[in-house]
Amino acid sequence: MQLSFHGAARTVTGSKHLLSLKSGERILLDCGMFQGMGLRANQLNHSWGFDPSLINILILSHAHIDHCGLIPKLVKEGFHGPIYCTTPTRHLTELLLTDSAHIQEEEQDFAKRKLVQQHHSAEEVEPLYTSADLPACMQLFQEMPYNQWKTIANGVELMFSDAGHILGSACVHLRIRENDRLIQLSFSGDIGRYHDVILPSPAVFPQADYIIMESTYGNTLHEPVEQSADQLLHWINHTCLEKKGKLIIAAFSLGRTQEILYFLNQLELEHRLPALKYYLDSPLSIELTEVIKQYPTYFNTRVQKLMQHDSDPFRFNGLTYIQEASDSKLLNYINEPCVIISASGMADAGRIKHHISNNIENSRNTILFTGYCEPDSLGGRLLTHPEEVHIFGIPHEVHAEIAQLHSLSAHGDYEDLLQWLSCQEPRQIKQLFLVHGEYEVQLNFQQKLLRKGLPEVIIPDLHQSFFIH
Repeated sequence: MQLSFHGAARTVTGSKHLLSLKSGERILLDCGMFQGMGLRANQLNHSWGFDPSLINILILSHAHIDHCGLIPKLVKEGFHGPIYCTTPTRHLTELLLTDSAHIQEEEQDFAKRKLVQQHHSAEEVEPLYTSADLPACMQLFQEMPYNQWKTIANGVELMFSDAGHILGSACVHLRIRENDRLIQLSFSGDIGRYHDVILPSPAVFPQADYIIMESTYGNTLHEPVEQSADQLLHWINHTCLEKKGKLIIAAFSLGRTQEILYFLNQLELEHRLPALKYYLDSPLSIELTEVIKQYPTYFNTRVQKLMQHDSDPFRFNGLTYIQEASDSKLLNYINEPCVIISASGMADAGRIKHHISNNIENSRNTILFTGYCEPDSLGGRLLTHPEEVHIFGIPHEVHAEIAQLHSLSAHGDYEDLLQWLSCQEPRQIKQLFLVHGEYEVQLNFQQKLLRKGLPEVIIPDLHQSFFIH
């Protein structure tokens, strides 16, 4: 059996890992889009490293675009097998892929107009996929619950366990029989945090021979998640009450936005939330939040108990949903202190980019990032605290305060990652492959794992292959 890595290899995005079995079956683990890497992301998203038409099965760990974002392109280029995931993942993925297609269509229209103005052929612009490609894609999805084995091919069984990362996120476990031998392989997907405020902790899983493991925060310890409400309150008081400015919060539509809303609701229940205007300016975030409310059984017991007397833990007084682009633009003319929550989390696209552009030169304002930002993204560049930054090709002096919350990450830190592995007997793991992390971070985490007694920890490069048996 051959295992090859075609994304999230020495980087944190574009998750794609391919199992090629002796039987001829080819199983793809995730089909993610590269994001936040500038022109390089576009180049990588057009190059698979394998033939999509030869893939027989796709297993999807969760709905984030860096894990599901190229599925329509895969189908468009010849894949027609089943796509296995949990029920919430299918629901959320459809919304995110629809949004991704719309973004690409808008970018195509913009690029075409620019090419026409420059007297070039508009045919040079081609999106990865469009909305028309989605129906053929979504009909391939097959839903599976957690903790039940299912035969998905001759000699291949699949089980999902709860990853605790976002709603419906799963760790993938495979039992593969080749040459009368049983090979057990686990893929972490993205590992969540233990004692998360909304979701259950990552689940224990069966002993594996081979493990593919994410390592985003393999050299980092997060601040306790319990401090998040107080930290949010600090930035609201500091920016809106003391500086009389706007607090612009960059949040990923799925996961991070709901955590922020939950903490703001908690502050209101505790009678500590300042009486300000709070705007959720992201149609996708609003739609995803409404979907997440449909799956209360996927919440942890604490949230389920809260919902017995607070039916909506994501709403509070003063919160306004902003759907229309015209209403989003009107927020630029508000002079009073307020809080604006918008996407995307890395500020590389979406309405947040416009809000930053319009507010970054005012020292009364604060731009608050709530999670990981790829170094080349707008968020990543701002977190280096430059004196000037280009947004939409226009230079802006950076006078607004730039801040980051480290306690809100949906990815586990290195203690969480090690705890996820603690259900395994290290010496029985033949090889562990580190993915979904920056190379320097992975080197650091590799040493931690070796000290824990793992025989071999490998950091694969892009398109690198390994034979496992």
